[in-house]
Amino acid sequence: MARSLRTIDIDELSRHNREDDCWIAVESEVYDITDYMPSHPGGPAIILKNAGKDATATYNEIHVPETIKETLAPGKLVGLLDQAEVVNLPEDQKSDIDQVEEKTNRTMSKDVYAKPELHKIISSKDFEDVAEKTLTPKGWAFYSSAATDLVTLGNNASFYRRIMLRPRVMRDVRKADLTCSILGCHSSAPFFVSPAAMARLAHKDGEVALARGCASEGIIQCISSNAAFPLQSIVEGGVTNQSFFFQLYVNAEREKTTQLLQKARDLGVRAIFVTVDAHVPGKREADERLAADNTMASAISGAKASNDKKGGGMGRLMGQYLDQTLSWHDIPWLKEASRLPIVIKGIQCAADAKKAMEYDCQGILVSNHGGRSLDTAPPSILTLLELHAICPEVFDRMEVLVDGGLTRGSDMLKALALGAKAVGVGRPFLYSLTYGQEGVEHLSQIFKDELETSMRLCGIPDLTQVSPAMVNTRDVDHLVPREEGHPWIKWTPKANL
Repeated sequence: MARSLRTIDIDELSRHNREDDCWIAVESEVYDITDYMPSHPGGPAIILKNAGKDATATYNEIHVPETIKETLAPGKLVGLLDQAEVVNLPEDQKSDIDQVEEKTNRTMSKDVYAKPELHKIISSKDFEDVAEKTLTPKGWAFYSSAATDLVTLGNNASFYRRIMLRPRVMRDVRKADLTCSILGCHSSAPFFVSPAAMARLAHKDGEVALARGCASEGIIQCISSNAAFPLQSIVEGGVTNQSFFFQLYVNAEREKTTQLLQKARDLGVRAIFVTVDAHVPGKREADERLAADNTMASAISGAKASNDKKGGGMGRLMGQYLDQTLSWHDIPWLKEASRLPIVIKGIQCAADAKKAMEYDCQGILVSNHGGRSLDTAPPSILTLLELHAICPEVFDRMEVLVDGGLTRGSDMLKALALGAKAVGVGRPFLYSLTYGQEGVEHLSQIFKDELETSMRLCGIPDLTQVSPAMVNTRDVDHLVPREEGHPWIKWTPKANL
Protein backbone atom coordinates (compact mmCIF):
# COMPACT_ATOMS: atom_id res chain seq x y z
CA MET A 1 0.00 0.00 0.00
CA ALA A 2 1.37 3.42 -0.96
CA ARG A 3 2.17 5.59 2.04
CA SER A 4 0.26 8.82 2.60
CA LEU A 5 2.34 11.96 2.03
CA ARG A 6 1.94 14.91 4.36
CA THR A 7 1.65 18.51 3.24
CA ILE A 8 4.72 20.70 3.78
CA ASP A 9 4.41 24.47 3.87
CA ILE A 10 6.94 26.97 2.59
CA ASP A 11 8.17 27.86 6.07
CA GLU A 12 9.03 24.25 6.93
CA LEU A 13 10.74 23.72 3.56
CA SER A 14 12.89 26.83 4.03
CA ARG A 15 14.27 25.56 7.36
CA HIS A 16 15.98 22.60 5.63
CA ASN A 17 18.61 24.67 3.84
CA ARG A 18 21.95 23.34 5.09
CA GLU A 19 24.46 20.79 3.82
CA ASP A 20 23.61 18.48 6.72
CA ASP A 21 19.86 19.00 6.33
CA CYS A 22 18.81 19.75 2.78
CA TRP A 23 15.36 19.59 1.20
CA ILE A 24 14.21 20.84 -2.18
CA ALA A 25 10.85 20.86 -3.95
CA VAL A 26 10.51 19.69 -7.54
CA GLU A 27 7.13 19.68 -9.28
CA SER A 28 5.39 20.17 -5.89
CA GLU A 29 7.13 17.12 -4.38
CA VAL A 30 9.54 17.71 -1.49
CA TYR A 31 12.69 15.56 -1.34
CA ASP A 32 15.34 15.09 1.31
CA ILE A 33 18.58 15.09 -0.68
CA THR A 34 21.01 15.40 2.24
CA ASP A 35 22.55 11.96 1.73
CA TYR A 36 22.68 12.36 -2.05
CA MET A 37 24.65 15.62 -2.14
CA PRO A 38 28.16 14.11 -1.65
CA SER A 39 27.65 11.88 -4.72
CA HIS A 40 26.17 14.59 -6.93
CA PRO A 41 28.32 14.66 -10.10
CA GLY A 42 28.59 18.45 -10.01
CA GLY A 43 29.23 18.76 -6.29
CA PRO A 44 26.92 20.16 -3.61
CA ALA A 45 27.17 23.85 -4.55
CA ILE A 46 24.36 23.93 -7.12
CA ILE A 47 22.10 21.97 -4.77
CA LEU A 48 22.84 24.23 -1.79
CA LYS A 49 22.00 27.22 -3.94
CA ASN A 50 18.45 25.86 -4.10
CA ALA A 51 18.30 24.32 -0.62
CA GLY A 52 15.04 24.95 1.19
CA LYS A 53 13.40 26.27 -1.96
CA ASP A 54 11.15 25.23 -4.81
CA ALA A 55 13.87 24.24 -7.32
CA THR A 56 11.50 23.25 -10.14
CA ALA A 57 12.52 26.02 -12.54
CA THR A 58 16.24 25.33 -12.20
CA TYR A 59 15.71 21.56 -12.32
CA ASN A 60 13.48 21.59 -15.40
CA GLU A 61 15.92 23.61 -17.46
CA ILE A 62 17.81 20.39 -18.13
CA HIS A 63 16.30 17.44 -16.23
CA VAL A 64 13.10 15.50 -16.69
CA PRO A 65 10.80 14.62 -13.76
CA GLU A 66 11.77 10.93 -13.74
CA THR A 67 15.45 11.67 -13.07
CA ILE A 68 15.13 12.63 -9.42
CA LYS A 69 12.85 9.68 -8.73
CA GLU A 70 15.28 7.21 -10.29
CA THR A 71 18.33 8.79 -8.66
CA LEU A 72 17.27 9.09 -5.02
CA ALA A 73 16.93 6.16 -2.66
CA PRO A 74 13.40 5.05 -1.74
CA GLY A 75 11.88 7.03 1.10
CA LYS A 76 13.49 10.36 0.21
CA LEU A 77 10.17 11.81 -0.93
CA VAL A 78 9.06 13.44 2.34
CA GLY A 79 5.87 15.23 1.35
CA LEU A 80 3.93 17.49 -1.00
CA LEU A 81 4.42 21.24 -1.15
CA ASP A 82 1.39 23.19 0.07
CA GLN A 83 -0.08 24.54 -3.16
CA ALA A 84 -1.98 27.24 -1.32
CA GLU A 85 1.31 28.90 -0.50
CA VAL A 86 3.13 28.45 -3.81
CA VAL A 87 1.71 31.70 -5.14
CA ASN A 88 3.35 33.54 -2.23
CA LEU A 89 6.86 32.44 -3.13
CA PRO A 90 9.39 35.16 -3.95
CA GLU A 91 9.65 35.86 -7.68
CA ASP A 92 13.08 34.21 -7.99
CA GLN A 93 11.70 30.95 -6.54
CA LYS A 94 8.48 30.56 -8.55
CA SER A 95 8.23 27.57 -10.85
CA ASP A 96 7.29 29.06 -14.18
CA ILE A 97 7.48 26.11 -16.53
CA ASP A 98 6.49 28.18 -19.55
CA GLN A 99 9.45 30.45 -18.93
CA VAL A 100 11.78 27.48 -18.62
CA GLU A 101 10.58 26.02 -21.93
CA GLU A 102 10.99 29.39 -23.59
CA LYS A 103 14.54 29.60 -22.28
CA THR A 104 15.59 26.17 -23.44
CA ASN A 105 14.07 26.62 -26.91
CA ARG A 106 14.67 30.30 -27.49
CA THR A 107 16.18 31.64 -30.70
CA MET A 108 19.44 33.52 -30.74
CA SER A 109 17.96 36.34 -32.82
CA LYS A 110 14.16 36.27 -32.65
CA ASP A 111 13.77 39.77 -34.02
CA VAL A 112 15.53 39.03 -37.31
CA TYR A 113 15.07 35.30 -37.92
CA ALA A 114 11.83 33.64 -38.90
CA LYS A 115 12.06 29.88 -38.46
CA PRO A 116 11.00 28.20 -41.74
CA GLU A 117 7.96 25.98 -41.81
CA LEU A 118 8.96 22.32 -41.77
CA HIS A 119 7.78 21.63 -45.31
CA LYS A 120 10.31 24.18 -46.56
CA ILE A 121 13.19 22.11 -45.15
CA ILE A 122 14.44 19.91 -47.99
CA SER A 123 17.94 18.79 -46.90
CA SER A 124 19.97 18.00 -43.80
CA LYS A 125 21.89 21.24 -44.41
CA ASP A 126 18.63 23.17 -44.05
CA PHE A 127 18.16 21.64 -40.59
CA GLU A 128 21.71 22.61 -39.68
CA ASP A 129 21.08 26.22 -40.72
CA VAL A 130 17.95 26.37 -38.57
CA ALA A 131 19.78 24.85 -35.60
CA GLU A 132 22.57 27.41 -35.83
CA LYS A 133 20.03 30.22 -35.58
CA THR A 134 17.66 28.73 -32.99
CA LEU A 135 19.77 26.81 -30.49
CA THR A 136 21.29 28.58 -27.55
CA PRO A 137 24.90 29.63 -28.19
CA LYS A 138 26.13 26.90 -25.82
CA GLY A 139 23.84 24.29 -27.36
CA TRP A 140 25.07 25.10 -30.86
CA ALA A 141 28.71 25.05 -29.73
CA PHE A 142 28.26 21.66 -28.05
CA TYR A 143 26.57 20.04 -31.05
CA SER A 144 28.62 21.53 -33.87
CA SER A 145 32.09 21.67 -32.30
CA ALA A 146 34.90 19.27 -33.15
CA ALA A 147 38.51 18.75 -32.13
CA THR A 148 41.13 21.50 -32.48
CA ASP A 149 41.56 22.54 -36.14
CA LEU A 150 38.48 20.65 -37.44
CA VAL A 151 40.52 18.73 -40.01
CA THR A 152 38.85 15.37 -39.39
CA LEU A 153 35.43 17.01 -39.18
CA GLY A 154 35.89 18.50 -42.64
CA ASN A 155 37.46 15.39 -44.16
CA ASN A 156 34.63 13.16 -42.95
CA ALA A 157 32.27 14.95 -45.33
CA SER A 158 34.64 16.04 -48.10
CA PHE A 159 36.01 12.54 -48.77
CA TYR A 160 32.53 11.35 -49.72
CA ARG A 161 32.56 14.03 -52.42
CA ARG A 162 35.83 12.64 -53.77
CA ILE A 163 34.30 9.21 -54.40
CA MET A 164 32.31 9.03 -57.61
CA LEU A 165 29.27 6.92 -58.37
CA ARG A 166 29.22 4.81 -61.56
CA PRO A 167 25.58 4.54 -62.70
CA ARG A 168 24.18 1.66 -64.73
CA VAL A 169 21.22 2.32 -67.03
CA MET A 170 18.41 0.46 -68.81
CA ARG A 171 17.41 -1.46 -65.69
CA ASP A 172 13.99 -1.97 -64.17
CA VAL A 173 13.86 0.37 -61.18
CA ARG A 174 10.12 0.88 -60.88
CA LYS A 175 10.37 -0.23 -57.26
CA ALA A 176 13.13 0.37 -54.75
CA ASP A 177 13.46 -1.56 -51.51
CA LEU A 178 15.46 0.07 -48.70
CA THR A 179 14.68 -2.45 -45.97
CA CYS A 180 17.50 -4.29 -44.25
CA SER A 181 18.58 -6.01 -41.05
CA ILE A 182 21.06 -4.38 -38.66
CA LEU A 183 22.45 -6.71 -35.98
CA GLY A 184 19.38 -8.88 -36.38
CA CYS A 185 16.94 -5.96 -36.11
CA HIS A 186 14.62 -5.03 -38.96
CA SER A 187 15.00 -1.49 -40.27
CA SER A 188 13.08 0.35 -42.97
CA ALA A 189 16.35 1.83 -44.25
CA PRO A 190 20.09 1.13 -43.94
CA PHE A 191 20.75 4.02 -41.56
CA PHE A 192 20.31 4.52 -37.82
CA VAL A 193 20.52 7.42 -35.38
CA SER A 194 24.06 7.50 -34.01
CA PRO A 195 24.38 8.19 -30.29
CA ALA A 196 24.68 11.89 -29.48
CA ALA A 197 24.54 13.44 -26.02
CA MET A 198 22.07 15.85 -24.46
CA ALA A 199 19.35 15.99 -27.12
CA ARG A 200 17.29 18.15 -24.77
CA LEU A 201 19.46 21.10 -25.77
CA ALA A 202 17.51 21.07 -29.05
CA HIS A 203 14.01 20.22 -27.80
CA LYS A 204 12.37 19.70 -24.42
CA ASP A 205 11.45 16.11 -25.35
CA GLY A 206 15.04 15.32 -26.40
CA GLU A 207 15.80 11.62 -26.84
CA VAL A 208 12.14 10.71 -26.28
CA ALA A 209 11.21 12.70 -29.39
CA LEU A 210 14.00 10.86 -31.23
CA ALA A 211 12.57 7.53 -30.06
CA ARG A 212 9.08 8.43 -31.24
CA GLY A 213 10.34 9.69 -34.57
CA CYS A 214 12.37 6.52 -35.10
CA ALA A 215 9.36 4.39 -34.21
CA SER A 216 7.21 6.23 -36.75
CA GLU A 217 9.87 5.85 -39.44
CA GLY A 218 10.86 2.25 -38.64
CA ILE A 219 14.52 3.08 -38.05
CA ILE A 220 16.76 2.31 -35.06
CA GLN A 221 17.99 4.72 -32.41
CA CYS A 222 21.30 4.16 -30.63
CA ILE A 223 20.86 5.81 -27.23
CA SER A 224 23.76 7.78 -25.77
CA SER A 225 25.19 7.12 -22.31
CA ASN A 226 25.00 10.89 -21.87
CA ALA A 227 21.35 11.22 -22.80
CA ALA A 228 19.35 13.88 -20.98
CA PHE A 229 16.50 11.45 -20.25
CA PRO A 230 16.69 8.22 -18.22
CA LEU A 231 17.13 5.10 -20.34
CA GLN A 232 13.78 3.71 -19.25
CA SER A 233 11.96 6.91 -20.21
CA ILE A 234 13.48 6.83 -23.70
CA VAL A 235 12.65 3.17 -24.32
CA GLU A 236 9.13 3.53 -22.95
CA GLY A 237 8.68 6.70 -24.99
CA GLY A 238 8.74 4.61 -28.15
CA VAL A 239 6.43 1.76 -29.10
CA THR A 240 6.18 -1.86 -27.98
CA ASN A 241 8.99 -4.07 -29.33
CA GLN A 242 10.83 -1.10 -30.83
CA SER A 243 14.50 -1.86 -31.48
CA PHE A 244 17.10 0.21 -29.64
CA PHE A 245 20.88 0.04 -29.42
CA PHE A 246 22.74 1.51 -26.45
CA GLN A 247 26.07 3.31 -26.62
CA LEU A 248 28.23 2.61 -23.59
CA TYR A 249 30.94 4.70 -21.99
CA VAL A 250 32.59 2.40 -19.48
CA ASN A 251 32.55 3.99 -16.04
CA ALA A 252 35.71 3.96 -13.91
CA GLU A 253 33.44 2.47 -11.26
CA ARG A 254 32.93 -0.83 -13.05
CA GLU A 255 29.98 -1.90 -10.91
CA LYS A 256 27.97 1.04 -12.25
CA THR A 257 28.64 -0.16 -15.78
CA THR A 258 27.54 -3.69 -14.89
CA GLN A 259 24.30 -2.37 -13.42
CA LEU A 260 23.67 -0.16 -16.45
CA LEU A 261 24.22 -3.05 -18.87
CA GLN A 262 21.83 -5.24 -16.93
CA LYS A 263 19.24 -2.48 -16.98
CA ALA A 264 19.67 -2.04 -20.73
CA ARG A 265 19.13 -5.76 -21.28
CA ASP A 266 16.05 -5.79 -19.03
CA LEU A 267 14.58 -2.89 -21.02
CA GLY A 268 14.95 -4.83 -24.27
CA VAL A 269 17.96 -3.07 -25.78
CA ARG A 270 19.22 -5.18 -28.69
CA ALA A 271 22.97 -4.39 -28.84
CA ILE A 272 25.70 -2.53 -26.95
CA PHE A 273 27.97 -0.10 -28.80
CA VAL A 274 31.11 0.24 -26.66
CA THR A 275 32.78 3.58 -27.32
CA VAL A 276 36.56 3.13 -27.44
CA ASP A 277 37.77 6.29 -29.17
CA ALA A 278 37.07 8.81 -26.40
CA HIS A 279 38.65 7.51 -23.20
CA VAL A 280 39.88 11.08 -22.89
CA PRO A 281 37.74 13.78 -24.53
CA GLY A 282 39.14 15.76 -27.43
CA LYS A 283 39.77 19.50 -27.25
CA ARG A 284 36.70 21.14 -28.79
CA GLU A 285 37.58 24.81 -28.72
CA ALA A 286 34.21 26.24 -29.76
CA ASP A 287 32.66 24.31 -26.88
CA GLU A 288 35.39 25.38 -24.44
CA ARG A 289 35.00 29.08 -25.18
CA LEU A 290 31.45 29.30 -23.86
CA ALA A 291 30.72 28.73 -20.18
CA ALA A 292 28.84 25.55 -19.39
CA ASP A 293 25.50 25.55 -17.59
CA ASN A 294 26.25 24.07 -14.15
CA THR A 295 22.76 22.57 -13.95
CA MET A 296 23.31 20.36 -17.01
CA ALA A 297 23.70 16.63 -16.37
CA SER A 298 23.01 13.30 -18.02
CA ALA A 299 20.16 11.27 -16.56
CA ILE A 300 21.89 7.98 -17.46
CA SER A 301 25.59 8.42 -16.69
CA GLY A 302 25.21 11.23 -14.16
CA ALA A 303 27.90 13.22 -16.04
CA LYS A 304 27.77 16.89 -15.08
CA ALA A 305 28.69 20.04 -16.98
CA SER A 306 30.90 22.59 -15.23
CA ASN A 307 33.72 25.06 -15.86
CA ASP A 308 37.43 25.11 -15.05
CA LYS A 309 40.63 26.83 -16.14
CA LYS A 310 40.60 25.01 -19.47
CA GLY A 311 37.16 26.39 -20.34
CA GLY A 312 33.58 25.19 -20.26
CA GLY A 313 33.67 22.28 -22.69
CA MET A 314 30.66 20.10 -21.90
CA GLY A 315 32.14 17.08 -23.70
CA ARG A 316 35.36 17.24 -21.69
CA LEU A 317 33.83 18.06 -18.32
CA MET A 318 31.06 15.48 -18.65
CA GLY A 319 33.58 12.78 -19.56
CA GLN A 320 35.48 12.73 -16.30
CA TYR A 321 33.89 9.47 -15.18
CA LEU A 322 35.33 7.46 -18.09
CA ASP A 323 37.48 4.39 -17.44
CA GLN A 324 40.87 5.06 -19.02
CA THR A 325 42.06 1.51 -18.33
CA LEU A 326 39.59 -0.10 -20.77
CA SER A 327 41.33 -2.69 -22.94
CA TRP A 328 40.59 -5.61 -25.24
CA HIS A 329 40.81 -7.94 -22.26
CA ASP A 330 37.59 -6.37 -20.94
CA ILE A 331 35.49 -7.61 -23.87
CA PRO A 332 34.61 -10.94 -22.17
CA TRP A 333 33.42 -9.02 -19.09
CA LEU A 334 31.23 -6.74 -21.24
CA LYS A 335 29.77 -9.76 -23.01
CA GLU A 336 29.01 -11.53 -19.75
CA ALA A 337 27.57 -8.44 -18.07
CA SER A 338 25.29 -7.54 -20.97
CA ARG A 339 24.58 -10.88 -22.65
CA LEU A 340 23.96 -8.80 -25.77
CA PRO A 341 25.79 -8.37 -29.08
CA ILE A 342 28.87 -6.19 -28.64
CA VAL A 343 29.82 -3.61 -31.26
CA ILE A 344 33.13 -1.75 -30.95
CA LYS A 345 32.46 1.90 -31.73
CA GLY A 346 35.46 3.94 -32.78
CA ILE A 347 37.52 1.70 -35.09
CA GLN A 348 40.02 3.86 -36.99
CA CYS A 349 42.49 1.34 -38.42
CA ALA A 350 42.62 -2.21 -39.76
CA ALA A 351 44.67 -3.52 -36.83
CA ASP A 352 41.87 -2.77 -34.37
CA ALA A 353 39.22 -4.14 -36.71
CA LYS A 354 41.16 -7.43 -36.67
CA LYS A 355 41.31 -7.28 -32.86
CA ALA A 356 37.54 -6.92 -32.64
CA MET A 357 37.20 -9.93 -34.93
CA GLU A 358 39.61 -11.96 -32.80
CA TYR A 359 37.52 -11.20 -29.71
CA ASP A 360 34.37 -12.40 -31.51
CA CYS A 361 32.58 -9.06 -31.41
CA GLN A 362 29.36 -9.03 -33.40
CA GLY A 363 30.21 -5.79 -35.16
CA ILE A 364 32.35 -2.69 -35.45
CA LEU A 365 31.40 0.92 -36.04
CA VAL A 366 34.08 2.62 -38.13
CA SER A 367 34.02 6.06 -36.54
CA ASN A 368 36.21 8.91 -35.34
CA HIS A 369 33.59 10.35 -32.98
CA GLY A 370 32.41 12.80 -35.59
CA GLY A 371 35.82 14.47 -35.59
CA ARG A 372 35.36 15.33 -31.91
CA SER A 373 38.22 13.28 -30.42
CA LEU A 374 41.59 13.18 -32.20
CA ASP A 375 41.96 15.73 -34.95
CA THR A 376 43.69 14.53 -38.16
CA ALA A 377 42.44 11.00 -37.52
CA PRO A 378 41.43 9.49 -40.88
CA PRO A 379 37.96 10.16 -42.28
CA SER A 380 35.72 7.16 -41.70
CA ILE A 381 35.22 6.30 -45.36
CA LEU A 382 39.03 6.11 -45.80
CA THR A 383 39.26 3.71 -42.87
CA LEU A 384 36.58 1.59 -44.51
CA LEU A 385 38.80 1.34 -47.60
CA GLU A 386 41.78 0.43 -45.39
CA LEU A 387 39.86 -2.57 -44.04
CA HIS A 388 39.41 -3.85 -47.60
CA ALA A 389 43.12 -3.40 -48.30
CA ILE A 390 44.48 -5.07 -45.16
CA CYS A 391 41.82 -7.29 -43.58
CA PRO A 392 38.92 -7.91 -45.99
CA GLU A 393 37.94 -10.97 -43.97
CA VAL A 394 36.31 -8.77 -41.32
CA PHE A 395 33.40 -8.08 -43.67
CA ASP A 396 32.52 -11.79 -43.60
CA ARG A 397 32.99 -12.22 -39.85
CA MET A 398 31.29 -9.11 -38.42
CA GLU A 399 28.76 -6.47 -39.36
CA VAL A 400 30.70 -3.39 -40.38
CA LEU A 401 28.94 -0.08 -39.76
CA VAL A 402 30.23 3.42 -40.43
CA ASP A 403 29.35 6.96 -39.33
CA GLY A 404 30.77 10.46 -39.66
CA GLY A 405 30.18 13.04 -42.37
CA LEU A 406 27.12 11.50 -44.02
CA THR A 407 24.72 14.26 -45.02
CA ARG A 408 23.18 12.89 -48.23
CA GLY A 409 21.54 9.71 -49.39
CA SER A 410 24.25 9.44 -52.04
CA ASP A 411 26.86 9.38 -49.23
CA MET A 412 25.03 6.44 -47.71
CA LEU A 413 24.98 4.58 -51.03
CA LYS A 414 28.76 5.00 -51.40
CA ALA A 415 29.37 3.60 -47.91
CA LEU A 416 27.07 0.64 -48.60
CA ALA A 417 28.85 -0.03 -51.91
CA LEU A 418 32.11 -0.18 -49.96
CA GLY A 419 30.85 -2.88 -47.63
CA ALA A 420 29.09 -1.07 -44.78
CA LYS A 421 26.01 -2.97 -43.59
CA ALA A 422 24.44 0.32 -42.48
CA VAL A 423 25.44 3.88 -41.64
CA GLY A 424 24.96 6.04 -38.56
CA VAL A 425 23.84 9.67 -38.64
CA GLY A 426 24.35 11.86 -35.56
CA ARG A 427 24.42 15.66 -35.79
CA PRO A 428 21.75 15.97 -38.52
CA PHE A 429 19.20 14.20 -36.32
CA LEU A 430 20.08 16.47 -33.39
CA TYR A 431 19.52 19.48 -35.64
CA SER A 432 16.19 18.02 -36.81
CA LEU A 433 15.02 18.09 -33.20
CA THR A 434 14.57 21.84 -33.51
CA TYR A 435 11.21 20.74 -34.93
CA GLY A 436 10.66 17.95 -32.39
CA GLN A 437 9.43 14.51 -33.39
CA GLU A 438 8.10 15.82 -36.71
CA GLY A 439 11.58 17.08 -37.56
CA VAL A 440 13.08 13.63 -36.92
CA GLU A 441 10.49 12.02 -39.16
CA HIS A 442 11.00 14.63 -41.88
CA LEU A 443 14.78 14.18 -41.93
CA SER A 444 14.40 10.40 -42.10
CA GLN A 445 12.07 10.82 -45.09
CA ILE A 446 14.55 13.17 -46.78
CA PHE A 447 17.34 10.62 -46.39
CA LYS A 448 15.14 7.79 -47.62
CA ASP A 449 14.10 9.78 -50.67
CA GLU A 450 17.68 10.77 -51.50
CA LEU A 451 18.94 7.21 -51.06
CA GLU A 452 16.12 5.74 -53.14
CA THR A 453 16.70 8.30 -55.90
CA SER A 454 20.43 7.56 -55.92
CA MET A 455 19.80 3.82 -56.07
CA ARG A 456 17.39 4.11 -58.97
CA LEU A 457 19.69 6.43 -60.92
CA CYS A 458 22.46 3.85 -60.41
CA GLY A 459 20.20 1.07 -61.67
CA ILE A 460 19.82 -0.58 -58.24
CA PRO A 461 16.30 -1.62 -57.12
CA ASP A 462 17.32 -3.05 -53.74
CA LEU A 463 20.27 -3.25 -51.37
CA THR A 464 21.24 -6.80 -52.37
CA GLN A 465 22.56 -5.42 -55.66
CA VAL A 466 24.86 -2.80 -54.13
CA SER A 467 28.52 -3.55 -54.97
CA PRO A 468 32.00 -1.93 -55.17
CA ALA A 469 31.60 -1.74 -58.96
CA MET A 470 29.24 1.18 -58.36
CA VAL A 471 31.96 3.51 -57.07
CA ASN A 472 35.20 5.04 -58.34
CA THR A 473 37.60 5.60 -55.43
CA ARG A 474 40.74 6.47 -57.42
CA ASP A 475 40.88 10.04 -56.15
CA VAL A 476 41.54 8.71 -52.63
CA ASP A 477 43.10 5.30 -53.30
CA HIS A 478 46.63 6.65 -52.92
CA LEU A 479 45.79 7.64 -49.34
CA VAL A 480 44.68 4.15 -48.30
CA PRO A 481 47.27 2.30 -46.16
CA ARG A 482 48.18 -1.11 -47.58
CA GLU A 483 49.95 -2.41 -44.47
CA GLU A 484 49.68 -1.89 -40.73
CA GLY A 485 53.11 -0.29 -40.37
CA HIS A 486 54.60 2.65 -42.22
CA PRO A 487 55.45 1.70 -45.82
CA TRP A 488 59.07 2.90 -45.73
CA ILE A 489 60.02 4.49 -42.37
CA LYS A 490 61.65 1.71 -40.36
CA TRP A 491 62.43 3.61 -37.15
CA THR A 492 61.24 1.80 -34.02
CA PRO A 493 60.80 3.26 -30.54
CA LYS A 494 63.48 2.51 -27.97
CA ALA A 495 62.89 1.96 -24.28
CA ASN A 496 63.41 4.91 -21.96
CA LEU A 497 66.32 4.05 -19.67
